Amino acid sequence: MKKRFNTRQLTILGLLTGILLLMAYTPLGYLNIGPLAISFNVIPVALAAVTLGPAGGAAAGAVFGLTSFLQCVGVGGLSAMGAILFGINPVLAFIQRFVPRVLDGFLLGYIFRLVQKTGGARLGCFVTGFFSAFLNTLFFMTALILLYGNTEYVQGLIGGRNILLFVCSFVGINAVCEMAASTILTGAVGYALYRSRLFASQK
Repeated sequence: MKKRFNTRQLTILGLLTGILLLMAYTPLGYLNIGPLAISFNVIPVALAAVTLGPAGGAAAGAVFGLTSFLQCVGVGGLSAMGAILFGINPVLAFIQRFVPRVLDGFLLGYIFRLVQKTGGARLGCFVTGFFSAFLNTLFFMTALILLYGNTEYVQGLIGGRNILLFVCSFVGINAVCEMAASTILTGAVGYALYRSRLFASQK
């Protein structure tokens, strides 16, 4: 039973990874608006966290983070901001693109477990979807400020404004759209998977 369960977990992770890669390397995953993009890749990460727990969420987050970093050098599309950050410091660009997505997926696994225990699986799926996009934006922007806040490029974006005001105005409608899409789709798809008993409830 344990071997079959592990095989099932790996199969689910493989499917979600394939979906994530398809989204990352086609227009399905991003809607570019200005220097940022509305990313729908947070949805497979959330589904991995819902179905496989913190480890599965972190693994899917790592794939998302890697594809995001590769866009800094034009693999799977070019991120204008990523290219600039890579030119300033490629190591920090990797950290800024990769670590927030791994941390996001890891924490989502625990968020789903907590909400599932207190409010049920349906609510857990919707809440996890919301936090997938919310934490992705929070961690991404926090890493941007911490790692590149003193650079001429980021200082130019900030334009002398308060940091919180800058972040809110910079992510703006992008973050709202991400959170709405991730909440609805993760909630619907995640709960459908739960009802189909394709995965065991998280303990």
